[in-house]
Formats: sequence, structure tokens, C-alpha cells
Amino acid sequence: MKKTATLKRARPRLPKITEEMKAWSAALGTEVMTWPGVTTRPMFGLTAVYRARRIFAALPRTRCMDVPNSIAFKLESAGSRIRARALRDPHISFFGRQNARWLSFEMNCDADLHPALQWLNRAYEASG
Repeated sequence: MKKTATLKRARPRLPKITEEMKAWSAALGTEVMTWPGVTTRPMFGLTAVYRARRIFAALPRTRCMDVPNSIAFKLESAGSRIRARALRDPHISFFGRQNARWLSFEMNCDADLHPALQWLNRAYEASG
């Protein structure tokens, strides 16, 4: 009898974040938690952010999903205007391809908090 090798899918590497990013993420999380219907759950070094039962963002606690020092958000049903705006934003990168639903926003300084919050709000609105 032949043994078949079990194919394991490699878990993606999640980059560690800086102490500064931890503070930015906590500030964003504090604000987002004041929005109606928002709940959170821990997820692999991140905090998954939900509107009702739909996930719309992931804020780093110890790790981030894509680019170091970045938040992730989902634009499930966003219109073409918002997607075009995301393509022009130098802080935004798409996971894998430009038509991807998940995007990341790279944080570089305190001034990035306001635009990050605007993108989180767009993701929140698109999830409803």
C-alpha cells in the first residue's frame, strides 16, 4: 500500500510591526469601535473588525497582513470611483492583484491616521 504525502499549504508570513504601529493601530481601533454595529475578534496577531457579521478590516496587534506597518481593509462592494481613488493613493497596495477585495494602507507617520481612518470608513460603508 502506497502512502500519499499530505500537502500542507504554507501559512503566509505575517511581518512583525513596530511599537509605533501598535500605537497607531490602537488609536484607529478605539475610534472604529465607536461606530454602530462594530465588533472585534483576535486573529493571528491581528484584530479582525466586523460590521455585524461581515469583516471589513484587520488592525495589527503584533503582526500585519501585507506591507510592514500597514492596516488591511476590504472593499467588497465599493464602486469604481473609490477603487480608482485607491489606485492613485501611494499608501494603498492591493493583495496580489488590482481587482483584489483586500487592500493595505501603509502607515508612515502620525499624519497618516486621518487618511487611514477615511479608508476604514469607506470599507465600513461598503460592508453594510
